Amino acid sequence: MSETNPTREDFENLLTESFEKQDFGEGYVVKGRIIAIEKDMAIIDTGLKVEGRVPIKEFGIKNNENALKPGDEVEVYIERVENALGEAVLSREKARREESWTRLEEKFSKSERVEGIIFNQVKGGFTVDLDGAIAFLPRSQVDIRPIRDITPLMNNPQPFEILKMDRRRGNIVVSRRTVLEESRAEQRSEIVQNLEEKQIVEGIVKNITDYGAFIDLGGIDGLLHVTDMAWRRVNHPSEILSIGQTVKVQIIRINQDTHRISLGIKQFETDPWENIAIKYPLGQKIKGHVTNITDYGAFVEIEPGIEGLIHISEMSWTKKNVHPGKILSTSQAVEVSVLEIDPVKRRISLGLKQTLENPWKAFSEKFPVGAMIEGEIKNKTEFGLFIGLEGDIDGMVHLSDLDWNRQGEIVIEEYKKGDKVKTVVLDVDIEKERISLGMKQLSEDKVGDAAASGGLRKGTVVTCEVLVINENGIKVRLVEHDLDSFIRRSDLSRDRDEQHPERFTVGQKVDARVTTFDRKTRKISVSIKALEIAEEKEAVAQYGSTDSGASLGDILGAALKKQDHN
Repeated sequence: MSETNPTREDFENLLTESFEKQDFGEGYVVKGRIIAIEKDMAIIDTGLKVEGRVPIKEFGIKNNENALKPGDEVEVYIERVENALGEAVLSREKARREESWTRLEEKFSKSERVEGIIFNQVKGGFTVDLDGAIAFLPRSQVDIRPIRDITPLMNNPQPFEILKMDRRRGNIVVSRRTVLEESRAEQRSEIVQNLEEKQIVEGIVKNITDYGAFIDLGGIDGLLHVTDMAWRRVNHPSEILSIGQTVKVQIIRINQDTHRISLGIKQFETDPWENIAIKYPLGQKIKGHVTNITDYGAFVEIEPGIEGLIHISEMSWTKKNVHPGKILSTSQAVEVSVLEIDPVKRRISLGLKQTLENPWKAFSEKFPVGAMIEGEIKNKTEFGLFIGLEGDIDGMVHLSDLDWNRQGEIVIEEYKKGDKVKTVVLDVDIEKERISLGMKQLSEDKVGDAAASGGLRKGTVVTCEVLVINENGIKVRLVEHDLDSFIRRSDLSRDRDEQHPERFTVGQKVDARVTTFDRKTRKISVSIKALEIAEEKEAVAQYGSTDSGASLGDILGAALKKQDHN
């Protein structure tokens, strides 16, 4: 082949060779060879028709130009095959970035950690260089706990975990926190393996909260709850511990799944609840001081580590609806009585009122049943009057005990709150704290007396004095018993023609028969008619039947004549 006149076959071979070499184009990473170094630029042949220039600084080389030399093979990214100057536009940084993306995608698919350098702060987080690829590190993913100063972490190679990748958008999100959590979990697991319940260890107080303290046991934290700091009540952990303090603790519980460790220090002391029931028998009076007051009562410490509850119902004999804070105050010294002990639940029920005199018992001793007493009406209710009594207690007069003859609903209207009244003690129930009083018992019970004597019962003939006359009948008074009753018009006579109230006069004495006598309802009914019928029956029984030929008038006349002879 002539050098000056190449054949058509030569051109075809050259073209084929050219196509074989250029199986790449813009947007690809290719291998090139450095053919020269000019000042701060490296001239690179990538097999294109023209060479390209790449700043030496893109290779990460500073103050050592000899590190790159002609003949070295490097990878570059083709941005443009030829620019206006007739050169290829190449980039080492973009080549590194592409290499990094490929490598990172592989690690992301395998959930492997990557190494990077935090180099800048942006809104919401930081930027991380992952060997050419730039990733975003959210602020929440920097550490397990929020940190104020991130300066010590910057510009230092450290491991990260890729959370999300989107090559099309060029987004990478990484986390340093997950790496720390995994490392910590592994460390915690290893430490937990070497710990046992009831083991005694030393730790450093790391943090204090309202409910306890976190103790660093050398890579893992344990919680020392406030209830496990002392047998006595601890209002706040800072009373006993301070941050940075070295403390000896006992491991109470270990949760192998969550790696939570519960600690205690009160376990080093004797449990004051041992033999508590023997030490404080029921009914014993002991002294203590109030440690806490709640809506339902007050807690009293009777010795270090032993607290009992005075329920609001056991505070006062008389103050039932008062807040405990109005009876007792915190730190107050008190004497209490032991009511109940539950060693298993570690509960002691105490009573304050039991150390004071029972006002109902004192009242019953001073005012036995039947005693008269004066008091002020404290309250009126639908069922009676409440009377204030000695000892700041109340007694009740029921409606049925206001008056012998009148209904209580009517009588109670005659009284008002604040009135001073006299009463009689009817009953005292110390256990139920009730006192029954009566007012009607101060007056004579004529109905009761009449019934008790047997002088008044159904069928008794009584002499009555006419008190009032009206068209419906006459009001009369039973002379012997001093009780009032009413004889209806229809009961004034057996003979209908004689059933006229106006035939009677006020003050007139008439005989009648008791037809109704109910001691409970205090109802007394008398009837002249009933007496006449009864007398007629008696006469017929004594003097023979009307069938004998004698008239009823003859029989009654004979009966009257006999009465006159007698």
